[in-house]
Amino acid sequence: MSIDPQKKSIWLHLGSGAFHRAHQSWYLNQLKEKGDDRWSLSLANIRNSATQKTLQQLARQQGRYTLEIISPEGQKQYQTLRAIENVILWDAGLRTLVDEAARAETKIISFTVTEGGYFLDDEGHLDLTDNAIASDLQEQAETITLYGALVKILRARMAHDSGPITLLSCDNLRNNGDSFYRGLMAFLTAKQDPALLAWASQNTCAPNSMVDRITPKFDAEIYTRLAQNGIHDDEAPLSCESFSQWVMEDNFIAGRPSLEKVGVEFAENVTPYEEAKIRVLNASHSGVAWMGSLLGKRYIDESLLPQVRQWMTDYVMQDVSAALPPTNIDLAEYCATTLHRFSNPWVRDTNQRVSSDSIAKLHEFIVPTLKACYQQGATPRATLILPALYFRFMQQRDRETLGFEYEDRALESVDFAAIFRAGDPLAAFAKTKKLFGSLSEQPELLADLRDAVQRVDTQLQIMGREQA
Repeated sequence: MSIDPQKKSIWLHLGSGAFHRAHQSWYLNQLKEKGDDRWSLSLANIRNSATQKTLQQLARQQGRYTLEIISPEGQKQYQTLRAIENVILWDAGLRTLVDEAARAETKIISFTVTEGGYFLDDEGHLDLTDNAIASDLQEQAETITLYGALVKILRARMAHDSGPITLLSCDNLRNNGDSFYRGLMAFLTAKQDPALLAWASQNTCAPNSMVDRITPKFDAEIYTRLAQNGIHDDEAPLSCESFSQWVMEDNFIAGRPSLEKVGVEFAENVTPYEEAKIRVLNASHSGVAWMGSLLGKRYIDESLLPQVRQWMTDYVMQDVSAALPPTNIDLAEYCATTLHRFSNPWVRDTNQRVSSDSIAKLHEFIVPTLKACYQQGATPRATLILPALYFRFMQQRDRETLGFEYEDRALESVDFAAIFRAGDPLAAFAKTKKLFGSLSEQPELLADLRDAVQRVDTQLQIMGREQA
């Protein structure tokens, strides 16, 4: 679809967290710096969360902020990003957001709501029993979920005859476009609004995409580094690593920016990129964070001890390599590059941030490899280390010895108190469908997990003595 060069199209993003500002906004800013100013970026939140303060500060700065980009060798680059032209502050009923989203000029709505924000069960279907989903279906309280917000938006676009819209997931969800769209259609069906369902079916699309850039939790020390580089007037800066990747299907129902000019890859099939990234980078990241937390480490780079590095390498080369379909991706090189990125001491990603939302991460990133290996008649011995680490991690949380507050939006969906007060806590853990899905009925899982937990405990004892 052609774009009128005299009239800007709008790209609206939902979720003002750091990742969007270090990734999607960065790409759009590069495009603007190349002289392509045909798209305007708007930024909003669905919920009145802690990131509302970020939006307020960005509004005061007219959307401008500094991105600190740091290589594994410690080279720092400071870029002033001006891609965000409209900051939408949260208000009751999402009135301002819906008004922006309903404009005919709005052609793309993207979102970063984390893996748990899609409320999908083990089979990839929307969990209609979840309290947040039930609340948004009833529309008797403030909107909580992405689906609830999109119903308001799509209803307004239909009423105003605003035209088709692309809905773009930028989260680490397997087949994120397809998975999200299946959830959206299920939500619209449950709303029992056939007119809206029919309109959405004809006027929306959801490309699959893969996004990758490590963006650590905010560290106030960045202000000192900014001052040393002559930057004194930014209250909304953030840091990220130098590596960045974005792969998307070229399936935009209402047009898109020329992002290929700034390094975005468009592919007919995103799955190979997505599967490699989710299973190698995301799963390993979680494993390093769980082990580091058990050892009392604060940061990812200091948690990447030789044994942890070996565990993650074995996981990729022994089990992921067998579980993935044939691909031209060199897994050995990809794994080595990933671990090198994790070791960056200048991008200090915390174990607290990386371990957040681990219920969804276990389900999305790790369980598929376990399933694939069992289906092939093999024991996923290397992969089992990961849920074993999560078991000990959550046990420490239960004992209040974790060292930080664990954040997980799905925490109420698993009764960890009951698990760790059971006669056999590991058996209760392995039988939890919310964690392992249909794998919880796999006869071999419990015995194999016992072996993995023993291996973890042995290494914890060895490392504990070494640290002493």
